[in-house]
Formats: sequence, structure tokens, C-alpha cells
Amino acid sequence: MPSNSSTFVAGLTAAALATVAFLTFQASATVPAGLGRPHAGDTSAKAAETPRDEHHPAALPADSGIGARVVYSPAGDRVWLVGPKGEVKRTYKVAPGSVDPLPGHYTVTSRAGAVTGTDGTPIEHVVRFATVRDVTIGFSAALDGSLPAPDPTVRTGGIRQTVADGDVMWNFATVGRSVVVVR
Repeated sequence: MPSNSSTFVAGLTAAALATVAFLTFQASATVPAGLGRPHAGDTSAKAAETPRDEHHPAALPADSGIGARVVYSPAGDRVWLVGPKGEVKRTYKVAPGSVDPLPGHYTVTSRAGAVTGTDGTPIEHVVRFATVRDVTIGFSAALDGSLPAPDPTVRTGGIRQTVADGDVMWNFATVGRSVVVVR
């Protein structure tokens, strides 16, 4: 009898894995073209090339878009969460991965509550918005609170933030939210 029940469980597991694989494929096939990539003709993509204010690094960069959005500066290792009227709700420093997104306008494409980072560290509140040369770019918080310097020998797109900042990002940056990358 144990042989039949283990065969049954193995069959159910295989069916569940096949269903998840199919649904994953189906979801990726229905993502609109260009989602998660900068929009070349978008005026905010052009504006995102505006340099930051070097004298006030925490100031929201000029011409970083309009409306509710996340603004990210790889050069300044800083994020701004901007409300619908252009008010900065929060700004903070981050630790970038080794692969940066190009300046431009993106959209949050997916999120994950908890996963394991490329470096093997458990992370939470993953907010993905771009892919660069097959590397997924997104914000996340390491459960151990680490903010590691990027390892140039490993291609990673994880932009690490503190757990507290990750909680705020998670609540703010839902799927479809604009992300503007500036210099």
C-alpha cells in the first residue's frame, strides 16, 4: 500500500510543477512588449538623463518625472519615493548590485515577498522593474540587514535597502508603479 500512495503523491507533485511551469510561461507571454525596459520616446526617459544636484545629494533630481513614482540614482546610490503631487515621501541610501539599469522610465513588473538573493542571503520585499543583459534589476531588503558592496565578479541586479526602507518600498511600489532611473 505505501508504494501506491507514494506513486500518487509523486504524480500530484509532477502535475503541480507542470501547472506552475505552464502558468509562469503564460504570464510571461502576456506581458506587454517593452514592459520593464526604458521607453525610448518617453519624455521622462530623456529627462532622467538630467544630472543630480551635486550640492544637495538628497534633493529630488529635477525633471525626474511627474506623479507617484520611485526615483533611483545609481550614481548617488539613492532612492526617492515620490507621491502623486510630486512630494518626496521618503528618500534613503541603497547598496546597488553590480549591474545598473540605464537612465529611463520603467514600470514595476513583479514582486516577491521572500526569496534567496544571488549571494545566498535570504531577502524580502523584492520589487522588480528592469532586465539588463539577462540580469533582473530590483529593490530588496536582506533579512540579516546587510547592505553589501557590489561584487564586480558576479552579475547581480539586486538594489539592497534596509528592512525598514524595504517595508516602505513594498507598500509603495506595487505592480505598475513608475520607476525613473536618473544618473
